[in-house]
Amino acid sequence: MSSLIDFKSISKIYEIGKIKVPALIEVDVNIEDGEYVAIMGPSGSGKSTMMNIVGCLDAPSDGVYKLSGERVDGMTDNQLADIRNRRIGFIFQTFNLLPRADAFHNVELPLIYAGLPRIKRREMAKEALERVGLADRIKHRPNELSGGQRQRVAVARALVNNPNLLLADEPTGNLDSKTSYEMMELFGNLHSEGNTIVIVTHEEDIAAYSHRVIRLFDGKISSDVRQEPRNGSNGKFAGKPEE
Repeated sequence: MSSLIDFKSISKIYEIGKIKVPALIEVDVNIEDGEYVAIMGPSGSGKSTMMNIVGCLDAPSDGVYKLSGERVDGMTDNQLADIRNRRIGFIFQTFNLLPRADAFHNVELPLIYAGLPRIKRREMAKEALERVGLADRIKHRPNELSGGQRQRVAVARALVNNPNLLLADEPTGNLDSKTSYEMMELFGNLHSEGNTIVIVTHEEDIAAYSHRVIRLFDGKISSDVRQEPRNGSNGKFAGKPEE
């Protein structure tokens, strides 16, 4: 596998008036193409900041960040926007779906921004919805879908551009336990298809489905451990974990 995410001495300092608040402090981390990684840590540990930098939503104050070997830490806002649209798929806790648009048009939206022709957009959006098991819900609006189905629409939208990387921020935070485990089954299947997945979660049982757990504390990596995932090395979901 080749390096996908490469942090070298990445720091992020927020300035609040005259006060400087360090969120990340000289973080070194390498995530290879095809990995399934969970980022964990208590509130204020820096995990959301790390996710934002990985996703090119924020820039580091210092250090070098390479995505697929390309240095992105010094890029302009327009260049970063292009990277996000072409190479990164985002999945948010709150789904971030357009309430008046049906599932198909929510998934199609990134392709419109990318300037793809209508016929190609329709083909790709339909395929993405089929991948997440929602071929029969294409014309349903978010208020006509369950929480799990809305999250699947969000996953389809993240997948539709065939990105290098899927970033999920607390993807089960608004789901009940049964739907959460169904979502982890979907993530396991996507990973087995070759997708690189990085999730931020505070839930230990959700992180247990990943192959590697990076823990942050006070802006630094406190541990970085590879593990046998709860859903097995073949990426197949084994069901609800034992209580």
